[in-house]
Amino acid sequence: MLARMQSHAVMGMDACPVSVEADLGRGLPAFSIVGLPDASVREAKERVRAAVANSQFEFPLRRITVNLAPADLRKEGPQFDLPIALSLLAASGQIKSTLLKHYAAAGELSLDGAVRSISGALSMAEGARRGRLCGLIVPEANAKEAALIGAVEVIGVSSLRQAAAFFCKEEKIEPARVDSAALLGAGLGIEPDLAEVKGQNLARRALEVCAAGGHNLLMIGPPGSGKTMLARRLPSILPRLDINEAIEVTRIYSVAGQLNGSCLISRRPFRSPHHTISHVGLAGGGASPRPGEVSLAHLGVLFLDELPEFSRMALETLRQPMEDGQISVSRALISVTYPSRFMLVAAMNPCPCGYLGDSRRTCSCPPQKVASYRNRISGPLMDRIDVAVEVPSLDKKDLMSTVKREASAPVAARVMAARRRQLERLNGSGVYCNAGMQARQTERFCHPVDDAVRLLESAIDRLGLNARSHQRVLKVARTIADLEGAAAIEPAHLAEAISYRSIDRRGWLGVE
Repeated sequence: MLARMQSHAVMGMDACPVSVEADLGRGLPAFSIVGLPDASVREAKERVRAAVANSQFEFPLRRITVNLAPADLRKEGPQFDLPIALSLLAASGQIKSTLLKHYAAAGELSLDGAVRSISGALSMAEGARRGRLCGLIVPEANAKEAALIGAVEVIGVSSLRQAAAFFCKEEKIEPARVDSAALLGAGLGIEPDLAEVKGQNLARRALEVCAAGGHNLLMIGPPGSGKTMLARRLPSILPRLDINEAIEVTRIYSVAGQLNGSCLISRRPFRSPHHTISHVGLAGGGASPRPGEVSLAHLGVLFLDELPEFSRMALETLRQPMEDGQISVSRALISVTYPSRFMLVAAMNPCPCGYLGDSRRTCSCPPQKVASYRNRISGPLMDRIDVAVEVPSLDKKDLMSTVKREASAPVAARVMAARRRQLERLNGSGVYCNAGMQARQTERFCHPVDDAVRLLESAIDRLGLNARSHQRVLKVARTIADLEGAAAIEPAHLAEAISYRSIDRRGWLGVE
């Protein structure tokens, strides 16, 4: 007898439909799985055999063939355990098979028949919606996550026995439901606050400008000056995720298996990988490509502390996603694309010892060593930095000050007002902040007044700005104008934007 039900294989961010077919034939007892399964799918034979027997069902002593179609799509992961077991029970007549064709299923089976959580349930729910199925059977731990899609009935089960009882109509299981608004509100106000930062007024201003326009930021200063502290407070002044953005971020974490019990990522990601990370860990990859740090930071912040200590190969992988907002990972059998629209925030010392230019300590680094240290960061990567500021050591007055400092809330309000102006200006373009504007949009919306044009011409000659740096200066100036509610880019806005291009000063990278 033949039975069939739907499941999904997660490929990148998408769930591809897979038909799980179970056939009981004549001959000596055997169990084979075909359809290009990997090792974890082939091992499903033993898990399914034990789970069926330990769930008080009879395991059929027949020649069992399970086909995962289409046969040219590689199947990976343990999520096929549950649909294989249900198809097998239907083929042997132990459960009714009429309902199977209306549902998809996914779940890993324990030997005692319990259903364990899986990765990618949210993408599978989206796949079930696209396939116009009635519902999706998933592990109970993944039910609320999958229910975020809303357009498909999600049934959470804790065991194979419970799933079989649902299809036999012996047990009624209520579909999972979630309150998206309540989940989005969870955890608000728990981020580190800017009020905790002493001094560093220039760096605080740069942080606000970058948050308002989605710009990339580089902070340069000696150890202990507060670079990391500032970076960790950036999410507290960024606009909150809306429900569509939150689901998009959650899909990435679901595919990566990093939800850690949450059903919705409600706060903007802040990723801070160690400088020893490989280029694969940063960009994503592996035999079965998984999201890397640039994708896990999507719609949030990617913080690279001690920037020159990262490998050259890892840093160069940032160039494509910083420009395109996505990254393509290609392997021999598959090519996938992950979203990676993030704000890059980097921090570095001015020299290897960290004290070049410090008023209180003497630098011990020879010029050649300083040049070599700075040249670890390529010119093309520096070109993609919109704002660079120096973060000096705090003096005694700042350290001992008890003056109440501005908190994150009023800064976030100014940032949100600037973002609203940008959304109105860029409405319908698919761009949501000034940093994402293409050349045509920059030319259209970033017109300096006449006096500002002359200032920009002077900066091009003095700093040697190239085409990309010129565009980024205009975008930053437009953001500064948006923060002040100005319709045009005035000389003061452009002067501030130019001051953030300290990395373009001749000789900064050690090249005279």
